[in-house]
Amino acid sequence: MRTNPTHLTTLAVVRNLGILAHVDAGKTTVTERILYTTGTTHKRGEVHDGTTVTDFDPQERDRGITIFAAAVSCAWDGHRINLIDTPGHVDFSDEVERSLRVLDGAVAVFDAVAGVEPQSESVWRQADRHGVPRIAFVNKLDRAGADLDAAVASIRERLHPAPLVVQLPIGAEDGFRGVVDLVRMRALVWADGADTAVEEPVPEDLREEAQRRRRLLEEAVAELHAGALEEFCIQSAISPSALVTALRDLTRSGDGVVVLCGSAYRNRGIEPLLDAVVAYLPSPLDVPPVCGMRDGVDEERSANPSAPFAALAFKVSATPTGRLTYLRVYSGTIEKGDTVLDAGPRRTERIGRILRVQADRHAQVERAVAGDIVAVVGLKSARPGATLCAPDAPLVLEPPSVADPVVSVAVEARRSTETDRLAAALARLAEEDPSLVVRTDTETGQTVLSGMGELHLEVAVEKIRRDAGLDVNVGRPRVSYRETVGRGVTGFVFRHVKQDGGAGQFAHVVLDVEPAESESGFAFRSAVVGGRVPQEYVRAVEVGCRDALAEGPLGGHPVTGLRVTLTDGATHVKDSSDTAFRTAGRLGLREALRTCAMVLLEPVVEVTVTVPEDAVGTVLGDLAARRGRVSGSATRGGSAVLTATVPLAELFGYATRLRSRTQGRGTFTARPTGYAPAPAVTPVR
Repeated sequence: MRTNPTHLTTLAVVRNLGILAHVDAGKTTVTERILYTTGTTHKRGEVHDGTTVTDFDPQERDRGITIFAAAVSCAWDGHRINLIDTPGHVDFSDEVERSLRVLDGAVAVFDAVAGVEPQSESVWRQADRHGVPRIAFVNKLDRAGADLDAAVASIRERLHPAPLVVQLPIGAEDGFRGVVDLVRMRALVWADGADTAVEEPVPEDLREEAQRRRRLLEEAVAELHAGALEEFCIQSAISPSALVTALRDLTRSGDGVVVLCGSAYRNRGIEPLLDAVVAYLPSPLDVPPVCGMRDGVDEERSANPSAPFAALAFKVSATPTGRLTYLRVYSGTIEKGDTVLDAGPRRTERIGRILRVQADRHAQVERAVAGDIVAVVGLKSARPGATLCAPDAPLVLEPPSVADPVVSVAVEARRSTETDRLAAALARLAEEDPSLVVRTDTETGQTVLSGMGELHLEVAVEKIRRDAGLDVNVGRPRVSYRETVGRGVTGFVFRHVKQDGGAGQFAHVVLDVEPAESESGFAFRSAVVGGRVPQEYVRAVEVGCRDALAEGPLGGHPVTGLRVTLTDGATHVKDSSDTAFRTAGRLGLREALRTCAMVLLEPVVEVTVTVPEDAVGTVLGDLAARRGRVSGSATRGGSAVLTATVPLAELFGYATRLRSRTQGRGTFTARPTGYAPAPAVTPVR
């Protein structure tokens, strides 16, 4: 199939990127200033005024935080930038995960005072897993206590990239007014109230420091880039053009991270940030072809508009005008009215309309090509993670991973006549957000909503109240426990025999159950010799064992962190079957777990608490009462920063308690770190 060179030229000027950061580092303000600087909007949106483009949901404006990933498009220097503003709160990390799955690059925003914060680290690791190239923007240089060097040091120490600082601030804190561009050795200065920078010579008092930092930048780049090293060895310097080329290569390979700085609130540093996005981050042509499965065989699709169509649905949103499905198009072209295949259930759907998204506003377009991020109307059943492809060229792409929920609440309609409406609203919520799980408790009959945290569930319930107009009763939050094997059992014999007329069932298995090396997951292997259990029955035993992991013997919680070995067994010439051995695996492992020493696990989180120094003793005492283990403390900007590991169950209501004990001056953030053994009796708060 021939490639249209015009399409490839168009793809070369596309940048698909996300804005990543800890909550309150300034992601949304950076996004707003990008839209303003590129002329997409004509008024600066402010988070505190509730006038931002991307935080358009009423809950986002009420709470002053980003909850839902929002897509916008803008143009800069002949390039089209598709931008996704992602949430910074840990409860909405699944939104970040789905966004990173479809992005080609990212801008990581850091607070110049706080440096790398807990959620900054989490989203950075998420980007590492997806291999997304990043550049860093150190924001809020106009704040008291802002320190670019300290922020860069925290990036190096906590995130472990090679930070390549390409700017030097002009002025400090409230006097911050511009930057020295170390690549081209020029000054960019923003006058008070000015929206654009004025290019000037490097100030005399900063010339020596700028030369020193330029030299450090050249040396750092030469260590990492072979082409730059060759030029550096010959000329003892690197030209600006060669430096830009090396920085682009290092960014796209992940060997280095370009670091810029500014103050988004004052609109200082946004223009060079956009220049860096265009210069260093990849276009759809620069990233490897997407790989999927076709009839059990790996197949690659390049970013070619003439190739068979393939796209990944990464977000679904119900709006007053219809159901929007957000797509990243990886190959091919779709037009309004086309029929596409949902590759998972093998169901065809029709594209009603194609929209270029501007947060909550949409502009209709006739087609979308490889490299585009668009929303489509008309898909009835495609969910986040679904692959849409050409019906005659099916392909299944790897969906974004979904984290297991850790907190649950019981929900019910206040009026019994609205039970069906509540069920429909919950089903719609779970369809839009895969990290929300709805189930019915078999013992109590209650409807249970599970999610990633207390705030996540608060937002979900409020969305039901606002969008569906339902009055809902909500129970106390409960954490999701796990069970694991503390001490295993060897040679556990289980015989499944069933004879009730007709063909019977017979399966004999011998199992070893032991703790796994990893605290999470399940491993199964067969050590049967002599063909005493045929291979097809071994697979059935494994499936049965996996079925048994749904409910453990301690309290019906999921079981994790164990290894099961099938050591022996026996079959019957007539009555043995896959069904019999699957049943033996399920019932046999359940019985074996009852004889093991089981351990109850509870979710734990790393809490970072920032409080005035005079409140440290009170806060430490409260953390100890909540079974917290303090792992570190530091002083930053006149405040104490405490780090502790605390059971999630002990953190419900902690925000209110912390405010009351610090006269409203204390703040905290938390990020999941896994599971730990729970005490024999978990306290009920």
